[in-house]
Amino acid sequence: MDPLTLLREYTIRNSLDKIVRVNDEYRFGSDYSFPATIETAYRSKHVQSTRRYTLETLVHFITNHNLKHTDYLQHARALRIPAVTLPDRKTVLDYLTGKIQSSDSIVPLDFPNIPQIPALNNVERNLQYDSNELAIQEGLTSEKSLIGLIKAKERPIKDREAMLVFKTRDFYSVLASAMKRDEEKQRSEALQRKDNIVAKNRIESRGFGMGDEVTKMRKIGEGVPIILVPSAFSTLITIYNVKDFLEDGVFIPSDDKVKQMKGGKPECVTVQKKFSRDRVVTAYEVRDKPSALKSEDWDRVVAVFVLGKEWQFKDWPFKDHVEIFNKIVGFYIRFEDDSIESAKTVKQWNVKIISISKNKRHQDRAAALEVWNKLEEFMQSRSR
Repeated sequence: MDPLTLLREYTIRNSLDKIVRVNDEYRFGSDYSFPATIETAYRSKHVQSTRRYTLETLVHFITNHNLKHTDYLQHARALRIPAVTLPDRKTVLDYLTGKIQSSDSIVPLDFPNIPQIPALNNVERNLQYDSNELAIQEGLTSEKSLIGLIKAKERPIKDREAMLVFKTRDFYSVLASAMKRDEEKQRSEALQRKDNIVAKNRIESRGFGMGDEVTKMRKIGEGVPIILVPSAFSTLITIYNVKDFLEDGVFIPSDDKVKQMKGGKPECVTVQKKFSRDRVVTAYEVRDKPSALKSEDWDRVVAVFVLGKEWQFKDWPFKDHVEIFNKIVGFYIRFEDDSIESAKTVKQWNVKIISISKNKRHQDRAAALEVWNKLEEFMQSRSR
């Protein structure tokens, strides 16, 4: 009896509960018994042409076909059972449940009929199989046993541990490669720590008023220059996407960043100019709530991204726009194809207008560099 045909019959008549695994074999009631790893006549079209699904693969699949494919794969992997591939899944299920009568994936094996299990008690049956002398009564010579036939058809299957044994690679090269990656990671982290120290020292050396302010700068987070951005989503640069724009030179719409972020809205974001040959960088705090700034914090405000609306500067501690943009450098980011009217008000202020493309993201880097160049020029003039 072909194990594939027998499994189909048990599936159709809802008798899968009568298929029991005992050690390394499956017993179909008290009638038939097959090794778990015996190959069936069902061959997958989507893997190696010589691969056939084993009996344990098909039994595990038909008893777990109601699982999602990812859950089924994890379950099979945990049991170390080869899985049915996703492209084969529907066809295998339809054949075993009787929805289709045949499939071109079924290529008959040159497999003998397995005799029915005689009505023996458990002791006699175990002795009969363990002796390895149960001869196949049909289709084999008298000197060949069932175990010998199965071993002749077995093929080794690699797992992730077996990959350590590889003809063109030894374990030492794998270890050396891993150690190299670890060293590169440590160097990168050390360089980042050095950059942070240099940035802090550079901030302290500039003074921003000298005197007592220098003492405040000695603590991390105090004395760091502040950049203000609008809190309204109608502007292009917000606290959500300012880090991507200034550090990586990439504009990502705020709506997209909100979807990507985990947790609530950040109160403060730290940015640095990373794409520069100069290893000496300055850290900046970016905030979007001017009302939360204390009087001493306003001395640290060095830049603002303007919305183009008068009400953005309500309750600011300055007389007018002239005083604001003499003490703070202003930026207005717009899409290059926006109407001139949208920047009509901004053109009356001492503000740097920078245009970006709606679709050409490779041009964002140049726009970000414009911001950094103008900001650094302003910082140098302020430190004199």
